[in-house]
Amino acid sequence: MMDLSTLWEVGLPLAGTAGGLGYAKARAPRVFWSLVGLPVATTRFAVTYRSTMDVCGLTVQPSRFRAFLVRNVARRADVQPVPPKVRRVRGSMTGLRITLRLPAGLEPADVMAASERLRHAWGVHSVTVVTVKPGFVELRMTGYDVLRRVRMPRRVVSGQMSVPVALREDGTAFVRDYLKVPHALTLGANQSGKSMYQRNLIAGLAHLPVALVGIDCKRGVEQRGYAPRLSALATTPEDADGLLDVLVREMEERFDLLSAHGAGDIWALPDDIRPAPVVMLVDEVAELFLVATKKDEERRDRMVTQLIRLGQMARAAGIFLEVCGQRFGSDLGKGATALRAQLTGRTVHRVNDKQTAEMGVGDIAPDAVVTVLTIPPDRPGIAVAGDTSGGWSRIRTPQLTAAEAAAICAAHAHLTPDLPALTPYRPAAPVHVGAPAFAPLVKPSPATP
Repeated sequence: MMDLSTLWEVGLPLAGTAGGLGYAKARAPRVFWSLVGLPVATTRFAVTYRSTMDVCGLTVQPSRFRAFLVRNVARRADVQPVPPKVRRVRGSMTGLRITLRLPAGLEPADVMAASERLRHAWGVHSVTVVTVKPGFVELRMTGYDVLRRVRMPRRVVSGQMSVPVALREDGTAFVRDYLKVPHALTLGANQSGKSMYQRNLIAGLAHLPVALVGIDCKRGVEQRGYAPRLSALATTPEDADGLLDVLVREMEERFDLLSAHGAGDIWALPDDIRPAPVVMLVDEVAELFLVATKKDEERRDRMVTQLIRLGQMARAAGIFLEVCGQRFGSDLGKGATALRAQLTGRTVHRVNDKQTAEMGVGDIAPDAVVTVLTIPPDRPGIAVAGDTSGGWSRIRTPQLTAAEAAAICAAHAHLTPDLPALTPYRPAAPVHVGAPAFAPLVKPSPATP
């Protein structure tokens, strides 16, 4: 019988280890996953792989040649169904990645349909299926809820017009790549994290040599703090009307430049004559559609027409749109649906009704509508991101205050390109909190066409 001293010597370290692992699981999930979760998940996968594939319906009958070899060379009467072949297994700080070679008769959609069953079978938090190339898929397993506390990956592959904005639920970075998806729409109710998404986007763009143009008809409440890094800012519908006209003229002048050099877009031009890319950020787009008088209606129609023109043609000229709002559909008025069709990138946060979710992702990824409607209100920043390819994923933006985003813009003010056409709308530096009034915008002169 074990005496009390031996029990104390053995039990105390075991209790301390168990307590430490329990604390790590709750407060440091990366550490717990690396020490315990990853070895357990890897072992469970290796032991149960074939049986799991079989019960999940992911096995197929072998080819006639393989069946012939089994019967005549291996001398076995029974020919077992064939699961996908495991090509590579990699562990990470957040989960496990497995590359599979699909046998004839299986397609990636079959594996995607079984992802929830695979998640429960292997005891992981989520399983995301990504097509690597024809015949190959990658299972991206996450061992814990990586969206509970967002920590962006240290290494993110980026390009000349791409910005890491949020974290996907598979542990990879969600990158806003303007060369692949030139225009995007962001929707979300109040306190859903929509502003946080925009802050991270602007903070990332501030590091790039691009011109940032803001339209914030709430008198610049959201975007005025980014003034040192903005090439133009409109804070009223009247200013927005004039600014959109200027951007359309800028687009047409760039088309003349492209035509003169026989180039398809600005990236085909030599570096010394290539104009700076322009990213226009529209906050609360519904403010551009609201009208009170007949004169306002004429201005609204003109602004919507200019926005649609930019959405249809501006990509080649290096002008990109980021449109943000709480709701965006045909009920806003004429031209809203046509504009939305040009915004191929979609990011939808928590919304107040099913119709808004369908406006955001229903036309590009119908199966994502249910996921949007299940976003909890106590987790701001979570959203569903998708594009016209039909692919979508849950994401969450890291915490970034307005002051931190403004400081990043001020630190990179020297990267603001000089675009003469936008000079009349260049904002003045904001007044610090506690000053008697806001610094006024530089208004366009009456002589400006």
